[in-house]
Amino acid sequence: MKKQISTLLLLLIFMPSVQANSVIGFWKTIDDESGKEKSIVELYEKQGRIVGRIVDLLLKPDDSLCKECEGKLHNQPIVGMQIVNGLQEDDGQYSGGDILDPENGKTYRCKLWLEGDELKVRGYIGFFFRTQTWHKTTAPK
Repeated sequence: MKKQISTLLLLLIFMPSVQANSVIGFWKTIDDESGKEKSIVELYEKQGRIVGRIVDLLLKPDDSLCKECEGKLHNQPIVGMQIVNGLQEDDGQYSGGDILDPENGKTYRCKLWLEGDELKVRGYIGFFFRTQTWHKTTAPK
């Protein structure tokens, strides 16, 4: 019984540090051109993979539609849209999935990783890539 309580206490002590170094949670995106806070994305695990959805728009009304998206996403609300799909963890980096940019409707191969308390998000087309820095935040009200 003592051993079980000790193990439980150790888990409770170290759990916040594990959560703090996780990609799971809410992230504030930054507009590349203006440098302004753009949106809040929630990253979470679904069927063993990392996915993410937009939960708040900070530069546009929350009822904005994805006019540039194609197929079933065309003219769908951006808030609630799943934009990160199918990433798997491999030695601290997450890859093997894609990310949608609702601004232009394009989907890119994606990789992300943590650097301190910042999340680096890289989208690829062929050999070309762009990396954004997202900042940890709390759930929108």
